[in-house]
Formats: sequence, C-alpha cells, structure tokens
Amino acid sequence: MPFSRTMAPSRGAWLCNSSGSSITRHRILYCQPTNATWLQPSAHARRAYTSFTENLSNPANRLQSYISRSSDPYLNLSIEDHILRKSPPDSTVLFLYVNRPCVVIGRNQNPWSEVNLGILNAATGTKELKDTEPPGIGAVDLVRRRSGGGTVFHDEGNLNWSITCPRNDFTRDKHAEMVVRALRKQGIERARVNERHDIVLDQGHERRPSDPEDTHRTPYMVDDGIPRPLKVSGSAYKLTRQRALHHATTLLESPNLHIISQYLRSPAKNNIEAKGVESVSSPVSNIGLELKPYQKRLQEVFAAMYASVGRIDVVETVGDEYLNIPDIKKGYDELRTHDWMWAQTPQFDVKLDFVDAPAIILNVHHGIIKSFDVESGLMDDTYKDVRSALVGTKLQEVSDWATLLQASVEPFDDRCVAVARRLEELLPVPEFPRT
Repeated sequence: MPFSRTMAPSRGAWLCNSSGSSITRHRILYCQPTNATWLQPSAHARRAYTSFTENLSNPANRLQSYISRSSDPYLNLSIEDHILRKSPPDSTVLFLYVNRPCVVIGRNQNPWSEVNLGILNAATGTKELKDTEPPGIGAVDLVRRRSGGGTVFHDEGNLNWSITCPRNDFTRDKHAEMVVRALRKQGIERARVNERHDIVLDQGHERRPSDPEDTHRTPYMVDDGIPRPLKVSGSAYKLTRQRALHHATTLLESPNLHIISQYLRSPAKNNIEAKGVESVSSPVSNIGLELKPYQKRLQEVFAAMYASVGRIDVVETVGDEYLNIPDIKKGYDELRTHDWMWAQTPQFDVKLDFVDAPAIILNVHHGIIKSFDVESGLMDDTYKDVRSALVGTKLQEVSDWATLLQASVEPFDDRCVAVARRLEELLPVPEFPRT
C-alpha cells in the first residue's frame, strides 16, 4: 500500500469490515484538530494537508475514501473540487461530508426564483421576523456550487456523498444504486433509485414480492404512483474531459425537515421568467438512520463494489486546516465572492406588479439591471427617473432599495415607495455573517 513519506505508519490505525476482509482493510490517517488556529497550523497538520494532495494525485492510489470533519459548506465543496481536479484519471474517490445549515443552488440557477432569500437571516437580529416565517435556526448560508442540478437544503442531519470516477465509467445510476444497497443493508428496504436518478422511499401499504437485488423496485412500490414516494436523496453532476463527479444528499435525520420547504419556496418565483435551470419540487422525508453507522456502512459497500480493483489505498479524514492548501483556498474564496453568488445568475426578467398601477418589467443579466419597461408603455418623468436610477445597478450592491431610489428621484412619491417595496420583496440580497 503506497504512502507519502511524510506519513509515518505509527500515525494511523487499521479499519476492517465486519468480515475482516483484506479487501476493505484500510489505513486511516488522522489529522489533529486545530480549533481556530488553522492559519498557523502545527507541523503535524502541515504534513497532513501536504500529504493529502500527494496521496490524492498519486497514480498508484486508484481507490480512495475521505471523510470531512468540517461543517463549512464552502470548504467541503472546495475540497470536493480539489479531488475532481487532482485525482488520477483512472481513480475512483469517495468523499463524505456534513454541512451546517445552508441552501445550495446549482451553477446555472437563479437564487431569487429558487430561494426565500428574506428568511436566510432569521434569528440573527438583522431583520424583524414575520409571523409567517419559520423560527430562526441561525444564519443559513447561501452557496452556489460548481455542478448543475437543483436547489437543496443541507444541515447536520444530512450526509452528503460524492464519487469522482473516470468519465468512461460514469452513469447517473451507478453510484445511486450503490447508496441504495447501503441503505438496504441498514434495513431500509423501501429505498430505490427512481427515473430521475434520485433515491426515494416507496410508500405503498402492501408488501409485494420483489427482487432484493433490483435497486429500481421495492416490495412497496405502487404502479399508479399513489401514495407518492418520498425523496431522500437528490443528485447533481459535473463532467470534465476525463473525470465525472456525482454528488448527492442523504436525508438521514434532519431536525429541520418541517421547515425546509419554506427556505426553498421563493415569493418571487411567479414573477420571474428565468433562462436558468429550475428545481423540480418533491415531497421529502428523513430515512431515520444515525449518521455514523450509516457512514461506515457506505464505506463498506463502496469497498465491496470496487473489490475487483483492489483494496482502498487511502482512507483519510480532512478538516479546516486543509484550507491552507492553495488550490483549496482559491476555490473557497471564489465561492464566497458576490460575483460568483449573484453575477453567475443566467439572464432573467422580473415583473413588479401593483394593485392600482401598470406593471414594471426589469431585465437582469449577470446580476445587473439592463432594462426598465412599463407594461402600459407610458413613461412619465417619475418613471424615467426611476429607470435612470435602476438601469446599470448591480443587485448585489444594493443594501436598501428605498435609499437607492430616494437619492435619484424627486419627488419621492407613493409610486416610488411602492416600487422600492416591491423590489425589496422580489429582489433582496441577504447579508449574513460569514465565518
């Protein structure tokens, strides 16, 4: 089993599956916690994260498995991207991580139409919470990932798994089927892969004969689709010339299941005509498994699936100190920029509708308001002033729409107040703490 010379054998421990098979006998390389001092890591931590890239890129390491100790979504997605970029073309890598509460949108999605941006700040003291809004669970990060797909909610009860593999070996079902096998080994026989490549739990009441090896049917599957299966895992993908990344959620025991839909329901959805990718809403459920035992089971099933390749060469934990790796730090910083989060949004039109006035249509491209039109076609002096104030404005630079308009429109009459209020409702840009 190849190791970097900076990893002394005495620093690890052996892990076997319940059968003791040498196929799944791994070397675990533990990285010591650094608390808040990752900017000045210990010598051991420096060796650990330097060795991470060395092991990751070593052509001899065809099977690798990593678990993150960090709950930072920006860091975990950056480590995942580092794995995609640095792992050998013929290798297969499993990466498992759990994020703090956050909403993650796809690369080509519109956050204003996908997310209830106004409640991301709930309970942080930055806004007054309305009676209709969920009780605050703290600041919820908003993250745009590098892969496609729809919008998802992450928290401590959701295990994220990703597989990076050779592109020629990739199919959208291959590793979802692996996850279903792991779930069934934990007693979840209702789990299957559906036609959208997601993992669902069938809700049929009558148990029928079924092939236990068929990962696309269960004893509780109903042909008419009633009751509807409940989604427990959604997938996204990123393909490069030689590599394929498949990553997905797994709702094990989320404490926020009852309010997830409120974060993923935008009040602006019906007012926005977007050219990006829209999410497909599905009823969701917890699986009801504890994180640690299932995480171990998934590693075992991954090892068994690739037993013909050989044993896993590296099983390693990664953490906050890996932010010291320059490529990971670069990706981390990019994900947190306003340009990535907002300007990446595909072109869209937003309709500001009013009870007793004609609607206003704004065209937005790369987060910049490009045009302002009144639906009736009538443009008086007030609307011309409002248009001058708005066209060319970057949405991510507006902290208060009323203040922006008051600086340019005189007199600031009731119509201006109504426009500012509607902009605040439909095109907010949340500000929340970033740690």
